[in-house]
This record gives sequence, C-alpha cells and structure tokens, in this order.
Amino acid sequence: MMDLARITRSRVFRSLVRHGYPDSNRNRALAVFSNFFLHVHPVKVRLRAIRFTRTFYLGGLSLAAFFLLVVSGLMLMFYYHPSVPRAYEDMKDLEFVVSSGVFLRNLHRWSAHAMVALVFLHMTRVFFAGAYRPPREFNWVIGVLLFVLTVLLSYTGYLLPWDQLAFWAVTVGANMANAVPALGPYAKFLLLGGTTINENALIRFYVLHCMLLPMLLLVGIAVHLWRVRKDGGIYLPPPGEGENP
Repeated sequence: MMDLARITRSRVFRSLVRHGYPDSNRNRALAVFSNFFLHVHPVKVRLRAIRFTRTFYLGGLSLAAFFLLVVSGLMLMFYYHPSVPRAYEDMKDLEFVVSSGVFLRNLHRWSAHAMVALVFLHMTRVFFAGAYRPPREFNWVIGVLLFVLTVLLSYTGYLLPWDQLAFWAVTVGANMANAVPALGPYAKFLLLGGTTINENALIRFYVLHCMLLPMLLLVGIAVHLWRVRKDGGIYLPPPGEGENP
C-alpha cells in the first residue's frame, strides 16, 4: 500500500492523471472533463493568450501542414506502386502524364519541409517561453516524440521516388545507423530489411511512411492537444513579466 501511495503521489503519475478514482461525484465529473472527446475545447480563453506574438500560431501551422500532407499523400497513392523499377516510372508519369501531377508532388514535398521547420520552431518557442515547466513537462516529452516522428516521416518518404537522390540519401542515413555502437548492424538491417537498399527497403519505407508513422503521429497529436487543454491552455507568465509596460 505504501508503494502504491508513493506512485500515486509522484510527479509522473500526477502529470498523467489529474483526478482520483471515480468513486465520488467530483471525481466522476473530473473524469468526464479530462476526456479528450468530451472536453477538447476550453470554456474561455484569455485575450492575451491568443495574440500572434504569443505563439506565432506555429502549432496550428504545423497541424495545417500535416493536413496538407495527408490529403496530398492520399492522392499520390492513387498513382504510385512501391516496386522496382515501377516507382521511378510512376514519378515520371506524375511529371509528364498526370494532370497537375507536378503540382501535387511539389505540394507534398514542400509541405513536408515546412512541417519539419514549423515543428522545430514551435519547440524552440516553447523552450524559450518556459512552457515546458511543471505541470506541462509531460506534454513537452510528447512534443519531442512528435518532432522525432516528423523527422522519421520526412526521412522514410525520401526513398519512395527511387531516384539517385533518394538512393544515396538513404544510404547515408543507413550508414549513420550502422555506426551506432553495438546495435548499429542490427539497426541497419531492421531499417532496410536486409544489408542493401533494394525492393525490401522500398516496401518497408512505404509501409512506415504511409501507415505506421502517420497513425502514431495522429495519436500523438490528439494526446498533445488534449494535454494543452488540460494543462490550462497556452502558457502565460504572470501579468507584466516579459511584457512591455
């Protein structure tokens, strides 16, 4: 019992669970309010919390870039086959045969670059604003994981065109994984599905890029937004601190 009480009083547990066991009306109400689907929007927001200079809307812009990636990626899947050498031929068809194919591919590509930059800038703003402090430390960890997933999404999409740039970029990344002490060769084999970059690697990157990583990112974004609401919305310093008189 002492160990259980120590766990429930720890900072990690109190960061994850903000209410007690639902054995009373108060705790049952708090359980409903803590539900993402029932209480995603706050009742009211302070006016200074939604100023452009407070957040630069970087979080919302990152979410908008992800939405563009999902829509353009789904449309690209209609014209793409993850096989050798069909993948490269499909890229050429998008450039010369498919109507607005170049626009669709470039929209997906530049949205990916923009998302990586926006998420990085968003994390930089959160860090320098001190919004990672308790009780928001759990959400900061989720943000770091979301940034890692964003970079992995960008990296796995690099191989899909199956051209020289994609081949050598993934070769560099695989060699970096291989340089990890002790686990390097195993990490490279797990990443490529073999010892060389071939069709096995292409299929593996396709599944990661189009299915597994987007699903993990969606779950992470949902939890991230939920914690933003539950932790009191946007971090605000005390009135007068960090503001011009």
